[in-house]
Order: sequence, then C-alpha cells, then structure tokens
Amino acid sequence: MSKRMRLIVMGQQAFGKDVLAKLLDHGQDEVVAVYCEPDREGKPVDPIKELAIEKGLPVYQPAHFKDQADIDQLAELNADLMLMAFVNVFVPEAARDTPRLGSTCFHPSLLPLHRGPSAVNWPIIMGSTESGFCWFYPSDGLDEGDVLMDWTCPIEPDDTVIDLYFKKIYPAAVDSALEVVDLYRSGNPPHKEQDEARATYERRCTKKHARIDWNKPVKQVYDLIRGTNPSPGAWTTLNGEEVQIFDAARLPGDGVSGKIIEITDEGLSVQCIGGRVLVKRVRPAGGGKVSATEWAASAGLSAGDPLGS
Repeated sequence: MSKRMRLIVMGQQAFGKDVLAKLLDHGQDEVVAVYCEPDREGKPVDPIKELAIEKGLPVYQPAHFKDQADIDQLAELNADLMLMAFVNVFVPEAARDTPRLGSTCFHPSLLPLHRGPSAVNWPIIMGSTESGFCWFYPSDGLDEGDVLMDWTCPIEPDDTVIDLYFKKIYPAAVDSALEVVDLYRSGNPPHKEQDEARATYERRCTKKHARIDWNKPVKQVYDLIRGTNPSPGAWTTLNGEEVQIFDAARLPGDGVSGKIIEITDEGLSVQCIGGRVLVKRVRPAGGGKVSATEWAASAGLSAGDPLGS
C-alpha cells in the first residue's frame, strides 16, 4: 500500500480545488499536473488553477482533446492515474487511457440513476429519499462506465440542494479522493457494472423546469422548490411579474389552489392540492433576496390574492 502514485487532477471550481488540496495535504502521492477548462474572458480565474499555480504545479487547459499534441502532452506526464473531479469537457478514450491505470470520474448521484448534468437537483425534485455519489470508470457514453465506489446518504424531507450537496455529498466526496487512489494502489480496484435497466438520464435543470404549478399536490410543489434551491430557483408570477422562491416549508390545510391563505411574520402560505407551502424567502424580478413577508408588504399582497397569474 505504500507505492507512491503519480496523479493528474482534472477538474474545476471549488470541488476540483478541494480534491486537489486534499491530495496535496495528504502528501502520499505526487500530483504531476492539473487540467482545467480554458480561461473565460471577464470571468475570475478558476480556483483549481489558482491553487495549482500557488503550489507550482503545471496547468494545462485544452478546450478539447481532438489534437494529438494534447494527447502527447498528457502522455509525457507519465502519470499512474487521472482523477476527473467535476469535468465538463468531453475526454475521449485516447486521453482517459493514457495514464498507466487509466482514469476515474466523480458523479454526484447513485449511478445508474440520474446520469447527466443536474444529478443533485433531480432526486430531490422527484421526491427520492436517498442519493449520494460515485467514482466510476468513464467511457464515451454519458456517466455509463463501471462503478469503482459509491457512497449513499439520506435525503431528508426538508433537504434542499444546499443540504444534500454542500453539507452531505461534497465533504464526503472530497475525502473519498484518498480512498479512490488507495483502491487503485491495491492493484485490484472494484468494477461494478451499471444496471442499464435502472438507468435514468435527465437534462440540465433550468428555469423552464422550475416554474411552480400551484395546482399540483403539495409534495410535488415543495419538492420542486427544495430541488431548485439555490439554483436555478423555483419561480412563480404575480400580475405577470416573475418572482423566485427559495426557502419554504410544508404546512397542512385546505383551500383553493394558488391562493395566498395567510401572511405572517414567518412568510406567506400558498394553497396547493392537499396542503400548503409556507414561502419564507423570495427574489422579486430585478431585486435581491428578501423575506417573503417583506415582499408581500411591498407588493401590497393580502390573503386571498392569487399567485401564478
């Protein structure tokens, strides 16, 4: 178990940076290079690139791997393993297989469930009670390779994306990078074939998916709000003007769907089928996030007014 590995870390943003930092702080292995997306004009430098430069590591930023020169450059690093931590660029087989032991890729769901780019949002929106993450052997298909390791956690009834990803999946996934390297170091890393009969794929969760229909069962409405908080943000309309809804709670009660039932210091309760949603925090069009009570006062709302109109 003591063999020192030569690693490439490919990733971006905070997750890529924190995986890199975890490997560097542990110090058992040598990170020989970092790969990240090309710089974007007008955007800040990617955090993983910042850390790599600070630590004196070479950084490569190909927009794709179609050029043989990029494959050759990767091969010259003489790496044992490439960890793909949050990668948007398609990495072809020629690049993935260049390290001696190949590559492994992180995905924030329990594959084969929720393949695709919004794997944290959809389990909450769909009312699932558990999720987690995988490291898998990437193939040319989207999130389709054999699973190396997985980790499961509950989705509690009030969990938002912040709770599921940032408080549960994210810290455990960063820590797991060390375990992943050790699985390869052992010489016989696990291969668990994905069950295609159970596979699901969802598109990126965008604004069009996040519009609230107050005439739906209360659980569906509440799950949509939880599963889009903080991004892309569930939304409704008032007199044709959009308003995003973030923090909320579920309440019992009957009434006419889409109507505001009560406005209190806690927020405003809106009727759905079979129950109500207490809206606590909103963002009106063109403004910042404010308490729902404050927004209701500024908008002149009263009990009985409709939302979604």
